[in-house]
Formats: sequence, C-alpha cells, structure tokens
Amino acid sequence: MPDPDATRPPVPRPGGRTHAPARVRTGRAPGAIGIAPLRGAAPGPVDWRGSVELDTAHCTIVVVDVEGFGSRGRTNPNRLRVRHGMYRALERAFAAAGIPWCGCRHSDLGDGVLVLASAEIAKTLFADLLLGALADELAGHNGVHPPQERFRLRLALHAGEVSYDEYGVTGSSILHAQHLVDSPQLKRELANASAVLAVIASDWFFDEVIRHSEYSGAGAYRPVAVAGGEGTSGAWIRLFAPRTIVRPRGLLRARRDPFA
Repeated sequence: MPDPDATRPPVPRPGGRTHAPARVRTGRAPGAIGIAPLRGAAPGPVDWRGSVELDTAHCTIVVVDVEGFGSRGRTNPNRLRVRHGMYRALERAFAAAGIPWCGCRHSDLGDGVLVLASAEIAKTLFADLLLGALADELAGHNGVHPPQERFRLRLALHAGEVSYDEYGVTGSSILHAQHLVDSPQLKRELANASAVLAVIASDWFFDEVIRHSEYSGAGAYRPVAVAGGEGTSGAWIRLFAPRTIVRPRGLLRARRDPFA
C-alpha cells in the first residue's frame, strides 16, 4: 500500500512558501579536515562489546583561548564583539602566514577555538609567521575598541593523530593541546606581562619544528614542566608583546560597527 504522506502535496507555509523535500548530503567537504561521512541508513542497537572503527589523520593542532572571557566586567554584547575580533584576527593572521583558513577544520569552544590543519600544510608556517601576525592583529583590534572589548589570547601548538566521527573530533593529542592552553603556568605568564599573546608549544612541536627553524625565534621560548593527569610533560612558552604597527583605516570603522 503506498504511503499517503509520499503523495500528499506540499504544505503551504506563511508567505507562500512550501516545504521542499529534505535532502541529506553525505561525504567529506572539499578541503575539510576531520569530517567523517555518515555510514549506514539508520543507527542500529548499541552494543558496547563491539569494536570501534577509527578514522584518524595527522594534524597540526592549534587551540586558542581568550583570557578572562567570562569576566563580570564584560556584557554579552562585549563578548560577541570579542568573539568576532578573535575570529577576524585568526583569519587575517592565517592569511598573512599563507595557511588556508578555509582548508582547516575549526571547532568553536565558546571562549576560544580549536583549529586542525592537515599534514600537507607546512608546520613551519605556524612557528615562523602565524604567531607574529596574530599578535599584530590583536594589537590592531585592541587599539580601536573600549577596554571591555579588548582581549588577549593564550595559544597552544601541538601535532598528532586525531580521531573523528560524525559528531566531531577527539584524541589524546587534542586533549594534550587543550591541557597545555589551560595550564596554570601559561595563565600566570600572561597575567604578569603586557603581552597580547602567550604561546605554549608542546615538547614535540618545539623539538621537531620550532628549534630547527631559523625564523621561529626559538631562543625566546622558555621550557616549563606542565603537570597533568598522565604525569608531567615538557612544554615551551613564549610571549608576544604588541608591536608598533600602522593600523589600516578600515579598523577605525570598528567604532561604528556594533559587531566589529
């Protein structure tokens, strides 16, 4: 017997529109990192005894966190402008460093963002160009916004295997990067300095990428020991102070743009 809903005409919507049949798109978006296609038509019964299929990829991991985002001195409109400024600063800094922002996967964290870049993107771009460009963008934003909408960032650099499914991404490498950006040592370093950006690189990222590059400023990094759930791990911290830059005139429109 035919399904009556299948032959029923579209239901009119207010304004003269009708509901079009829903289309489900599967597959991986071009250039996207860590987006897994849905497998199967419908979920079956959950069996905790079954094995889990791992879809993994090696990625450069960047975790960014806004210092004091939840401060009581900020209103929700202030926080929206801070978030807008954070994303704009990241996108411009990635472009200046030659890293395709649209080719990376970004997961919003509310007061920060997780960025995953594929292994094909040179890791030296993150160490040599991204950090200084991001510090410049932060200084430019803070120069045209009131105190409640100025912000500083903590940033963790790491690389490793990432596991993903239809819900998102996970993996010990991501957890490690998030632990680094939340470390008391990094928070204390930024709180006691006039810097706009505090960077913490994992021991692996420093030893394999930063210290071998002539343009990364490896000598400016300081080693620290970060305690965690799996013991103490090594890391390297560097602060980026605001530099004197010529601000583009376009930034001055931020005073008139409520979400600039």
